[in-house]
Amino acid sequence: MANNRSKLVEIIPPQNIWVGNEKAKVKLVMYGDYESETCEKANVVVNKLLQHFPDQVKFNFRHFPLTRIHQHSHKAAEAAVGAAQEGKFWPMHNLLFANRRNLGTTSLKLYAKEAGVMNKKFLVEMMDSVYGWQVRNDLLQGVEIGVRDVPTFYINDVLYTGRITLPEMSRAIEEALVSKKKVPAQRA
Repeated sequence: MANNRSKLVEIIPPQNIWVGNEKAKVKLVMYGDYESETCEKANVVVNKLLQHFPDQVKFNFRHFPLTRIHQHSHKAAEAAVGAAQEGKFWPMHNLLFANRRNLGTTSLKLYAKEAGVMNKKFLVEMMDSVYGWQVRNDLLQGVEIGVRDVPTFYINDVLYTGRITLPEMSRAIEEALVSKKKVPAQRA
């Protein structure tokens, strides 16, 4: 008799999903919520930063769904993690922000298809919360390091407290680049 048990599949967690130069000197991490208008605006700034600092910055998005005020934010985050399993995290991520007011489960399936996700079980996985623990882990890690609201940014593991504008964040990244370069020079 054939064994119909599903094989255990390792899920790529959000903390392992980066965009930008792998060897970049600056790590930019954002904790965010796909239904948040402020996070959507911050995402626009991040995309511009990545264009402005193509070799110097790598970016990681961590999920921090504010489910008390955004009822679809957790499922949207799960959908992004699901898309990541096929290397489609960033197209899905940007689609979710672009459609932040329409993140029902059926819409999530359509965005996944638009992002290039081929998984025929995508909707079933969303209904079964297959990626729910990865989103919860991001949330718990965020709480552990002091995240209380979104968006929250870290530049090289240091909390960024400035305004989320292109000029101010560019200045902070430039400072991080300079400080990173100074440290090895002082040790020589």
